[in-house]
Amino acid sequence: MSSDGTTIAFDRIGHGPSLLLVDGALAYRGLGPSGPLAELLSPHFTVFTYDRRGRGDSGDTAPYSVKREIEDIEALAGEAGGDVFVWGISSGAVLALEAAKQIRSVRKLALYEAPLIVDDSRPTTEDDWRRIREAIAAGRRGDAVRVFLKSVGVPAFVIALMRWMPMWSKLEAVADTLPHDGALMEDDQKGRPLTASRWASVTIPTLVMDGGKSPQWMHNGTQALTKVLPNAQFRTLPGQTHNVKAKALAPVLIEFFNG
Repeated sequence: MSSDGTTIAFDRIGHGPSLLLVDGALAYRGLGPSGPLAELLSPHFTVFTYDRRGRGDSGDTAPYSVKREIEDIEALAGEAGGDVFVWGISSGAVLALEAAKQIRSVRKLALYEAPLIVDDSRPTTEDDWRRIREAIAAGRRGDAVRVFLKSVGVPAFVIALMRWMPMWSKLEAVADTLPHDGALMEDDQKGRPLTASRWASVTIPTLVMDGGKSPQWMHNGTQALTKVLPNAQFRTLPGQTHNVKAKALAPVLIEFFNG
């Protein structure tokens, strides 16, 4: 139960130090990278996967605020019994960073491709988030999903094929949470340089990662993030994209969190 009374659904598997996995946009326990990753990490950690508010089996309480999502992570840390490691991917990496600013029990942090636009190597996404909010307000969940997928670089023909796949209905079911990720990301997607003041208080050991096959703007943002965090190390996973494979990621996380 989060502090505002919202129920947060989670799974706990494995043994060892507690590790919380934070998903990005449209992902939850029933769809996304955390489930397979948790299985590989479970021999080494007590792994918590959860449905971010408004997704899967978790509740939602209006109005949304990033603060409430941070409180959700704090509630899960309480379930873990105290100190936790945290891993976040994409917008979930930004949420994990924001949580680490406020939750003292977060001891180490691993981040994969927080989608930070820090230069003109790609257009800003402000207009995309506006169109997504308008589509959700009008009840057009499918349109919101299409705008989002196009914004993150999914080819148009792939999006067209996805509409006929079983996963499309799952994406539409959580499409109304896309503005939540927009609230997390919009200030970080305007092509401005990152300043050290943004996350200067996150002094815990942090591993910042990107994929070797990801676009240049993602590399630029990830490297900029590494420079502004006081206690960060950077690593590129060869052959990986934003859709990182659990088998490539798990050994790196085991080494970092157990180091």
